[in-house]
Amino acid sequence: MQTHEIRKRFLDHFIRAGHTEVPSASLILDDPNLLFVNAGMVPFKPYFLGDQTPPYQRATSVQKCVRTLDIDEVGVTTRHNTFFQMAGNFSFGDYFKREAIEFAWSLLTDPVDEGGYGIDPEKLWPTVYLDDEEAETIWRDVIGVPAERIQRRGMADNYWSMGVPGPCGPCSEIFYDRGPEYGVEGGPEADEDRYIEIWNLVFMQNERGAGTSKDDYEILGPLPKKNIDTGMGIERVACILQGVDNVYETDLLKPVIDLAAELSGRAYGAGNADDDVRFRVIADHSRTAVMLIGDGVIPGNDGRGYVLRRLLRRVVRSMRLLGATQPTMAAIVQKVIDEMSPAYPELAEQRDHILAVTVAEEESFGKTLASGSKLFADAAASTRQAGRSRISGDDAFTLHDTYGFPIDLTLEMASEAGLEVDRDGFAALMAEQRGRAKADASARKSGHADLSVYRDFLDRGPTEFTGFDELVSQARVLGLVSGGERVASAAPGTELEVILDRTPLYAEAGGQLADLGTITTGSGVRLSVKDVQRVNKQVWLHRVVVDEGEIVEGDEVLAAVDAAWRHGATQGHSGTHLVHAALRQVLGPTATQAGSLNRPGYLRFDFHSPAPLSELQRAEIERISNEAVEANYAVNTFQTDLATAKSMGALALFGENYGDEVRVVEIGGPFSMELCGGTHVAGSAQIGPVTVIGEGSVGSGVRRVEAYVGMDSLRYLSKERALLAGLASSLKVPSEQVPERVENLVTRLKDAEKALEAVRAEQARAAVGGLIDSAETVAGTLVVTGRVADGVDANGLRSLATELRGKVAARDAVVVLLSVDGAKVPFVAATTEAARASGLRAGDLVKEIAPLVSGRGGGKPDLAQGSGSDAGGIDAALKRVREVVGERGTDSAR
Repeated sequence: MQTHEIRKRFLDHFIRAGHTEVPSASLILDDPNLLFVNAGMVPFKPYFLGDQTPPYQRATSVQKCVRTLDIDEVGVTTRHNTFFQMAGNFSFGDYFKREAIEFAWSLLTDPVDEGGYGIDPEKLWPTVYLDDEEAETIWRDVIGVPAERIQRRGMADNYWSMGVPGPCGPCSEIFYDRGPEYGVEGGPEADEDRYIEIWNLVFMQNERGAGTSKDDYEILGPLPKKNIDTGMGIERVACILQGVDNVYETDLLKPVIDLAAELSGRAYGAGNADDDVRFRVIADHSRTAVMLIGDGVIPGNDGRGYVLRRLLRRVVRSMRLLGATQPTMAAIVQKVIDEMSPAYPELAEQRDHILAVTVAEEESFGKTLASGSKLFADAAASTRQAGRSRISGDDAFTLHDTYGFPIDLTLEMASEAGLEVDRDGFAALMAEQRGRAKADASARKSGHADLSVYRDFLDRGPTEFTGFDELVSQARVLGLVSGGERVASAAPGTELEVILDRTPLYAEAGGQLADLGTITTGSGVRLSVKDVQRVNKQVWLHRVVVDEGEIVEGDEVLAAVDAAWRHGATQGHSGTHLVHAALRQVLGPTATQAGSLNRPGYLRFDFHSPAPLSELQRAEIERISNEAVEANYAVNTFQTDLATAKSMGALALFGENYGDEVRVVEIGGPFSMELCGGTHVAGSAQIGPVTVIGEGSVGSGVRRVEAYVGMDSLRYLSKERALLAGLASSLKVPSEQVPERVENLVTRLKDAEKALEAVRAEQARAAVGGLIDSAETVAGTLVVTGRVADGVDANGLRSLATELRGKVAARDAVVVLLSVDGAKVPFVAATTEAARASGLRAGDLVKEIAPLVSGRGGGKPDLAQGSGSDAGGIDAALKRVREVVGERGTDSAR
């Protein structure tokens, strides 16, 4: 039975049993505890906790999940996947243990022609929690499983939670016996390789607190209702029904392995264990990457982006280790999309975007591999020469920070080379460089706080937004929230959240900042609205300061938008649509949106592109946008269903979850059509002039363009014109000749700087010429040290040190030079062959002196350099060089 059929039968079985089918949520949810959705119940968490009232009592879904804690085990074992599909059925205070067990048993064991999976019941072993008498009785007396095939297990195995504070409860797991060829008899307690878990029935009845392991956390108390949460592993059931040994040989992953074998010229399962691991890594990670990109993740250097980057780079490196010499990512990603799109058709729709992101990452990593692999080899060689088995944290950090070599790749390559890495040293340097992670912007905005305070408002239904049609609305205060608690009233000076039954004030969403405005009453109460956010996209939270009077729950009020703010915001938002359309005309359909922000007079738009915009392309985007303004296109908005909108060509934001009903914003018919909930101008002429002010990179494969619109655009152009006029006046040329005159001046300045640098270098060379004559011999080594003339930069210092070393090449000698170049203190160390043979290495010398000038450095045994910021430490650094050489001599004598 094919995997897509297994998936369909599961959903059909529970739909027949009265469950509402709920589509898979995005892998990215607004939950501060989770990087990705890691269990089928995560989207239903608010219902289990009682924060929201569920719209149904029974639900079923096949949820996309990603778990990356075991990423290093992927491929090494055949049981770990980073992406998997979790089929589940859920009850919110409806049925409990008996029904959950009966539903699972019937689907697993019913004949295939009756809609079941046809699994032999004699091969199924249930487990229950230690003291769960009720569950064991149901399995034994109702289902008829012999008592000897029911096993009791402890909290680590049979008490389920997400691993973080939230809903939890005892569970009953169902295992399938694969037979004696896979291990010893005795059930799951004896061997979980032979007895493989396929379904977990969680009797969700408690809430847990924080903890450090699966069985080390406090049970805080019961949930409002007893619920059911089950999870059946689609991939594991596929193994059983397809008669294969592991998930990598099922119908969705094996084709990817076969393609990788074809592209690399190696064979899977041919007896080379290392190759087999690489094939499995390729199949697993490429599928996970495709699913993550489909949900809006972009490769980056932290958070979700870093996980995606790591997955993609492991695929690229695995293919290279298998012998592939040409780019392979496009072919592999195409195959993954082909295999997964029957269940997730949006992947086929996003094919061009997913390919663009993955191919760009492959190209970027290819360059990193070329430079980083050689540098790693040098670091490994230096480590062995020094008689150590651990690559220093400094070397690992330099690879990461300077050359973009990921730490996980350094760890992998070190392991393959029989070495370790000083992880603590690396982590300390990373902490020093980054500081602590920034607070998540959405956490600051929307409150990952306890949502239970908003439950009454959520249960009432969504706030009525009137802002598309009016800027002032009559409303009633439904509630006041201060410090996370409901309050009855608030006095002047209080900051709080106000919930209204209806509002014209736009809540921040879709890149558009929230409206500013006021809330007033007829009795003189006045509140200034500073921000507006949404809870679960339904309830508007007006964040206000009470300016005058006392606001009371139940008050009738007038909510008003700051008209000037709204006008500018609509200009910025509609301008964003124009720029997006222009980008697609210039760069093609792969220039899809990766994020945006617009506020009055300003917009920024992030888009997928492997290369920066040329000046010509920037000018073309600006021209197309302003021609659309000149055309005064009508801006139309309408509601329709998602399928119809997509069939009309409306663009959707990758990774965004849309409801069945969507709002389409159309500007000029085919010119621009997007799904959007923001506020817009009535005609494109109202946007005013569009001026592109900048373009740059915000991550691998993602660029950002910024622009002004309306009066801000005119003010910007006016400043530019005044600047040009001032230059023309200073240079005494017409404004059209300013570029040529400035270019001539820059050329002359560069020539003068080169001449000055040559003079300085000659002076420095003359000054250091006497350093050899004044050099001191320490423990048999000639120590040539000195501070050269100020203004000599790192490159000049390196040349001088190399030249001095050449003059003493036949001797046991070290050369260490420092300089002051503006605010920097560059330094360099060089060693002769005889010095290195006696145990002196330039990289070690540099690390000794770097802290004394508040710097950092590194390099090879023969030549190393760095830079600091404290010129006051130069004398101490030169003294330390002599001490290190002397200590080497003392150590040798011992």
